[in-house]
Amino acid sequence: MTTITSEFYHKLSNCLCPPGNGVFTVNTAKERKEQLHQTIFGQAVGVDDLWKASLNKLPDASKAIILGIASDCGGGILRGANWGPLFLRANLLENYPELTAFDMGDIRVIPHLLADKYLNEATIANCRKALYQDEHSKYAVSPLTITEDVLHDFYAQFPEKGIFGIGGDHSVSYPLTKAYLQAKKQQGKRAAIIHFDAHTDLLVERLGIDLCFGSWCTHILDDLHEKHHLIQIGIRSSGRPQSHWEETFGVRQHWAKDIKAQGISKTIDNILNQLKDENIDELYVSFDIDAIDESYASATGTPEPDGLMPSEAMDILRALAAKYPITGADMMEIAPFTDSSGQGLAGQEKTLKVGAEISAFLLAEMAK
Repeated sequence: MTTITSEFYHKLSNCLCPPGNGVFTVNTAKERKEQLHQTIFGQAVGVDDLWKASLNKLPDASKAIILGIASDCGGGILRGANWGPLFLRANLLENYPELTAFDMGDIRVIPHLLADKYLNEATIANCRKALYQDEHSKYAVSPLTITEDVLHDFYAQFPEKGIFGIGGDHSVSYPLTKAYLQAKKQQGKRAAIIHFDAHTDLLVERLGIDLCFGSWCTHILDDLHEKHHLIQIGIRSSGRPQSHWEETFGVRQHWAKDIKAQGISKTIDNILNQLKDENIDELYVSFDIDAIDESYASATGTPEPDGLMPSEAMDILRALAAKYPITGADMMEIAPFTDSSGQGLAGQEKTLKVGAEISAFLLAEMAK
């Protein structure tokens, strides 16, 4: 049996926590967490020890590794995406028991923090004392920084495995994709990012903050071999035209209105043609649930009308997976308690159903 290095095990056991525990609560959702732990570990007590022991199985586990990042500090419209990892996991376990993905747990999240670079030394020391009981710890304290740090070590030790990140607001995709792209470059592979979203997420900053849900794409472009290896699908809510984003940043976009007008088959052909001569080895799929029309995905911070139907998104994903291995992915912005459509629990359940279907497909592809 292959073993995990003691240094990486120590980092995981300190910087992560059991699945579902990354969302910070006092007593809210206690029953939901216990139910999730019962399903995963067969019991709801002593979970910390069981989870830490399970980390030793990581070397021989599935190629598809689940990581929850229950942070919505990088959002800014309606909060609540920090509940996404807990709720989506429960849905996957209930409805897709055949999945072989290994659940590595959740990033430990202080809900007021985003990235360490925004903090002074005194605050970092205080947060290290809170998280690790050691103000002199070498570990990061903010969710984006912890995620990137952990994943650099993860890919160095397990280059054949991939992370499926569950967010969280879309700022979480910054460390997920950055660590992925840098690892692939070190492996001599060319990777493209397929980004499903109603929004471009190509701001340089938002209200003075450079890493957030509306700007993360801008700050990974230099980690791609070519900027047009970022392909965005489902865009429809933007203060600027498609030409601005493509000409300014060099990316490629497929707006929802054009997908509707030309049909899904033509859209798939266009996407595949954009990838055809680029010598792409692998794909990473970043999926913001608001790429899906609000009639199917209302439990999110920024639901948008005139979006993709779930079947259209699945058709595109199946076509891509038939041509390229999907070796990394994420599902972002599912906010179960946030539904401005008036559908209430029905909207929550519908959003989770769509998110789980897409996630299950991506996990199954990553496990191949």
